[in-house]
Amino acid sequence: MIPASSRPALAGLLCVVLGACTEKIVYKDLPDFVDPPAGAVGFLGYSDNASRQTTCGNCHSGKQARWKETAHASAWSDLAASGAQAQSCEGCHSVGHRGNTSTDQTAGYAGTQNVRYEDVQCESCHGPGLTHVTNPDAPGNKPLASLAVGSDLTNGCGECHSGTHQPFVEEWAASRHARIDDHRAENASCVACHEPRGVLAAWGVKTVFLESEEIEPPFLGITCVVCHDPHDASNPKQLRFPIDVPELESNLCMKCHYKRAEPEVNSSRGPHSPQGPVLLGEAGWTPPGFAYPPKSLVGSHGSDRNPKLCATCHVNSYAIGDFHATGHSFQPIPCVDAQGVPTGATTCEDTERSFKACVLCHLTETAARSARAVAKDRLTRLADEIDVILAQVPSSEFSTTDNRISTAEGSKFNALLARERGSAIHNPFLVEALLAASIDQLEADYGLSARVGLSLKPALTPPPSLKTVK
Repeated sequence: MIPASSRPALAGLLCVVLGACTEKIVYKDLPDFVDPPAGAVGFLGYSDNASRQTTCGNCHSGKQARWKETAHASAWSDLAASGAQAQSCEGCHSVGHRGNTSTDQTAGYAGTQNVRYEDVQCESCHGPGLTHVTNPDAPGNKPLASLAVGSDLTNGCGECHSGTHQPFVEEWAASRHARIDDHRAENASCVACHEPRGVLAAWGVKTVFLESEEIEPPFLGITCVVCHDPHDASNPKQLRFPIDVPELESNLCMKCHYKRAEPEVNSSRGPHSPQGPVLLGEAGWTPPGFAYPPKSLVGSHGSDRNPKLCATCHVNSYAIGDFHATGHSFQPIPCVDAQGVPTGATTCEDTERSFKACVLCHLTETAARSARAVAKDRLTRLADEIDVILAQVPSSEFSTTDNRISTAEGSKFNALLARERGSAIHNPFLVEALLAASIDQLEADYGLSARVGLSLKPALTPPPSLKTVK
């Protein structure tokens, strides 16, 4: 057998003798991996630094190709170009213990200063790959990444995406996404939106993580990798689905925030996470003869004037002094302290909330705060009136066994929809029209009238301070 090192030279000699071919190396034998230096503690890094070819990518070529398009693949050069490179930054811009289950503080780049460990490569999340490449089929030899984030910041995305520089995980930890609800995690009808393994399975994501594929305790909150794909940059910020598509089935946020936006014939339950349909003008019970076609009542928040839809307000980033808000509390109008820094509180007066996200469209925070107050007051008055009328409707009109939605049931649903978190902002025009039409229908069907002085004519119109989003 001809040694691998001699094959290119032999190919060239044959071409010269035969005079009938152009030299071309069709394949070239390479070692499976280059042994890492001892200080790397089993991390392999790049097999070719210049082309950013990872050792892992020699086999996992599909993942390698997609990873090269992500910001992680240029983390080191981006740091150098920032003009602020310091040794304290290098651990999050290179391969090492951060982001995975390795606990050695001097692994990878930190232990070798070798260029093969520059950039945030596969092993940054998956951990050292030496054991795997030595015997890839051995049980337990697959370095799997974790779904978890961890409040202690010793694993996962939070080890780097944290701190004053970019407090993603701190804000996430204070959000409703971080909340763990064992009841919903165990409920087959809830798990597709309330537990990461259930969400990813529902979305057809087959990636295997460190945590068992079985959905079992300990349950997790909705962590980073639910919304972000570590391997793919097809969408901005490596999101698994786009955020600028006004469709319930394909908009990232709306894939979960769309449940029970209309009343169910065999259930007395009210709305549950109906934000997407409300925003797009598709929610609520429509009384007979409702004057508006489906999707015709859409506010500026749900129109092409707001191309990022939910994310414009709910993932709003801004800086106050040394504090950099990443928007990952997902609170569009967070409670803030006297300096304007979010406190993490969920209840406070409107005057104690930041409306900075709103000035992308409204001229001032004051204008946005006022518009919200007016809309909430109008919807509350109409919903309260429906409650007063419903108290006089026979109980027989509220049934889960008659296979119909009565006017009383539909009106009650609309009143509950008006009180849902965010309805007064997401689409006050639709909700106002549904409430007014419900009151009209209650009067027609049961002979019960609205109180004197309560106008059912549209009172909410886009404020003059609204400006077009560029």
